[in-house]
Amino acid sequence: MSDVEVSLSCWRSSGLAAVACVVCLSACGTLGEREAAASRAAVRFEESVRRADGARACAALAPGTRQDLQQSAKTSCAEAFVQEQLPPAGAVRTVQVYGRQARVVLADDTLFLSAFSSGWKITAAGCVPRPHKPYQCRIKGG
Repeated sequence: MSDVEVSLSCWRSSGLAAVACVVCLSACGTLGEREAAASRAAVRFEESVRRADGARACAALAPGTRQDLQQSAKTSCAEAFVQEQLPPAGAVRTVQVYGRQARVVLADDTLFLSAFSSGWKITAAGCVPRPHKPYQCRIKGG
């Protein structure tokens, strides 16, 4: 079935089925499109870091990450984010997308993202690699 046929079948579907089809089509774009979208989300998040804009940064976080940040700091997400004092990360160096997950490496940070119906959201930030171990991240979801 071609992309056009899939799109047309979405229009024929009703309610939730149509919404699910649109979400699937947006998440299943070409690799280049998904990489560009993940990169844009990372750049927007980085702008929030540079401006110390906790509210905007929290809007870019995945729900579980936002909740974990709030719970660990016992304050609002925006206040907790500012308290983390993430340093500016610089320009995007590489973007790797694996299905609905992405890793965006910036000059001085690595971000992990997941695709949601509302777009790419940050699941972990302030991450540094460790030899033979998972990344160490200052902000992460459970």
